[in-house]
Amino acid sequence: MAKLVFDVETIGYPLEHFDEAQQEYLLRYAKNDEERAQQIRNLNLTPLTARVGCIAMLNMDSNQGRVVYLAEEPSESAPVDGITYIAVTDEAAILHNFWTVVGKRKEERSGDFNYDKFVTFNGRMFDCPFLMLRSAVLGIHPTRNMLAGGKYNSRPFHIDLIDELTFYMSAQSGPTRKFNFDFYCKAFGVQSSKAEGVTGADVNRLFAEKRFLDIAEYCMRDVRSTAALYAKWKATLSFAND
Repeated sequence: MAKLVFDVETIGYPLEHFDEAQQEYLLRYAKNDEERAQQIRNLNLTPLTARVGCIAMLNMDSNQGRVVYLAEEPSESAPVDGITYIAVTDEAAILHNFWTVVGKRKEERSGDFNYDKFVTFNGRMFDCPFLMLRSAVLGIHPTRNMLAGGKYNSRPFHIDLIDELTFYMSAQSGPTRKFNFDFYCKAFGVQSSKAEGVTGADVNRLFAEKRFLDIAEYCMRDVRSTAALYAKWKATLSFAND
């Protein structure tokens, strides 16, 4: 079964993008300047206050992939280690590219999709609903229901490693405590995508500094780390033909 690993980076709109009523709503519960600043940082977490800035995708079978990302000028690189970097100037182009990849059917077998399974880290809680809702906001119809099956019936279609590594029993403490991606990578001996000093918290700043390719490369490092973590999980904790 062909497997696609993917990851999304989002760019929060500046507060000034919203009208007065929206700003009041977004900051309603901020009691001080620190909480106000946190609410503004959180704008990149929802598809009504942020846009997709980058999507990285990797075919785990062929080790080929692509990163589609926002930039000021369109471009397309020659493949580097099997990865093509595609800069676009419109968010809709990123989403159309993604839905074409995940929804495209194999020409030789009508009715079959290119990918039978998706692998993510926290994809069911963030990446998938963000992509689907953001597409709807822009009038784009997703080609696949990325949330099909619900949380407990999605494994034949979607391996979300945060669910697998907490045994679907995420808790605040104890053996099923949920850790962040960097912590899991280090615990399992996987090269963390944060090792080069960039994290998701830096993406808005990098975008403002016009360091678009840095965002794209970081996003692909996330994907490669996710693929490596999946391999560790599959070799030790998967009891199905995943």
